[in-house]
Amino acid sequence: MCGIAGIMNLNDNTGPDPLILKRMNDIQQHRGPDAGDYFYDGCVGLAHRRLSIIDLEGSPQPMLSACRRACVVFNGEIYNFKSLHQELTAKGYKFNTLGDTETILNAYLEWGEDCVQHLRGMFAFAIWDREKQRLFMARDRIGIKPFFYSLLPSGEFLFGSELKVLTQHPLFNRRLRDSTIEDYFTFGYIPEPYTIYQNSFKLSPGHTLTLEKGMKVPVQKQYWDIPTDWQQPLQAAEVQEQLIERLKEAVDIRLVADVPLGAFLSGGVDSSGVVALMSQLQSDPVNTCAIGFDVKAFNETEFAQMVADRYQTNHRVETVSASDFDLIDKLAFLYDEPYADSSAIPTYRVCQLARKHVTVALSGDGGDELFAGYRRYKMHLQEEKFRNLLPLSMRKPLFGPLGSFYPKLDWAPKFLRGKTSFQSMAMDTVQGYHNSMSILRADERAILFSAEYRAGLNGYSSLEVFRRYSDKVKHLDAMKIAQYLDMKTYLVGDILTKVDRASMAHSLEVRVPILDHKFVEWAFRAPSDHNLYNGIGKYSFKKALEPHLPQDVLYRKKMGFAVPLADWFRGPLKERLYDGLLSKQMSESGYFSQTRLKGLIDEHIAGVRDNSAALWTLMMFESFLRQQMGVGA
Repeated sequence: MCGIAGIMNLNDNTGPDPLILKRMNDIQQHRGPDAGDYFYDGCVGLAHRRLSIIDLEGSPQPMLSACRRACVVFNGEIYNFKSLHQELTAKGYKFNTLGDTETILNAYLEWGEDCVQHLRGMFAFAIWDREKQRLFMARDRIGIKPFFYSLLPSGEFLFGSELKVLTQHPLFNRRLRDSTIEDYFTFGYIPEPYTIYQNSFKLSPGHTLTLEKGMKVPVQKQYWDIPTDWQQPLQAAEVQEQLIERLKEAVDIRLVADVPLGAFLSGGVDSSGVVALMSQLQSDPVNTCAIGFDVKAFNETEFAQMVADRYQTNHRVETVSASDFDLIDKLAFLYDEPYADSSAIPTYRVCQLARKHVTVALSGDGGDELFAGYRRYKMHLQEEKFRNLLPLSMRKPLFGPLGSFYPKLDWAPKFLRGKTSFQSMAMDTVQGYHNSMSILRADERAILFSAEYRAGLNGYSSLEVFRRYSDKVKHLDAMKIAQYLDMKTYLVGDILTKVDRASMAHSLEVRVPILDHKFVEWAFRAPSDHNLYNGIGKYSFKKALEPHLPQDVLYRKKMGFAVPLADWFRGPLKERLYDGLLSKQMSESGYFSQTRLKGLIDEHIAGVRDNSAALWTLMMFESFLRQQMGVGA
């Protein structure tokens, strides 16, 4: 787990400015505090920060191949590196190290750009091929490790592990991409492949990028995607027979490390399942950690303790205050662009706790997307039943007006809160799901944004993010469509981003066995009616784990990693709301209706509506503007 950076001059053989590359590398020192070094060759400069996990002394980066033809900088872990080492050695390749980095180099020399097909793990890397004068870059299939890049008007191509790496270049353009503001207030993050800045991008998961001198733009290719063209889904019996052994294998290959290793144990099904399998695979007790809150409604530690007791783990718990909101501005710095998932706060704290005892931690991320664990999937299917009863031409005039005029009754019993459902039933499957999971729905964004900003969008809608992916899965059922969309957007842009930045802030490596690509390829074929069965989400996963976990852990109501936003905004953060959201920098940004900003605050404070999600999203945007853009500073 490391940080990578680089500069390539496309116009001539002039090398990059070493001071600029050093500045870019230094800003990500938290990603790799153990070592840092540089490589220069003609028009290219590569930089690396290292967090030592495997072959602690023997795998420095940037690393040259034994033949000195290629040089790599790499962030991540290749879990099948030992078998690849044997295969490539048999083909005549030499290895000077015992780690996984050199495996990537020799795999590239043997298979070229197809080397990514042979790698099993999480990775973002760049290889400079000195013979071909080519820069070859790749990101892992799921998007666990980040990769940012930008092509400057000067002809310099920049890349790095975090967006802040690119912003250190004095010619980097900080002009915002207007469409991503619309995206952010829909999703709470900036979806791939864009960033908040107009001229920088994220390399999409499962893609490679190739650049040669003289080229105007890099060539991007997709080498993997979640399979959706299977002949038939798995049978429920197959899922139950195979799930544990397949997941256990994915866990097992992630237990290789030359440093202390442990796991997050939240008390939820996914992390508990990972810990259960770890305990069966290693002789020593598993090191586990959990964060508790001093408010019972947000505290899951008793369930984590059940699992810790059952498997006799070395369990550590720290309790944080439910008023632990001092991280707001730090989070804006860590994430580099607007990011509105409030669970980033407890995630930061659990990574902080874990790093006191281990350098590597396994997590349970991915289970909800892969096995349909989110509550919104159940609502989506209920709405889809109504969609199937009537054609869109009849639903739109029937439910559209109801969605427009029905009040938003946050205070009312659930059966009376029908506004979002009425709106969604007047839409097709993809648009309906987009509406249901939006932080601010289209009608809410319309009155939040200023008339000038809306006009500047030229009709753009964040729905286009979903449309980008939906054609590939239109032949699947509504549940699978929602899961696929989440894995292409929410999982990458929210969940994995959250964990990467929070863990790297503490120089902690996090591994995610449920998102092993071979396991994903198999598990995504699980039948939807087995994943959501009798109203129980993630049923297939829970059923397979019954011999391994307590019933109270498996079948209790899902809590999530929540924080009490609504209470914060009516209490200790009340003044900050008014000061921040109605500040000069928010007004001068030109994005918002000042009347609506004040209305959102007033409604929430008065208890008329729960606007906490919208207010948090706005607060994090304000913090980004103030810090990253230097607005009003």
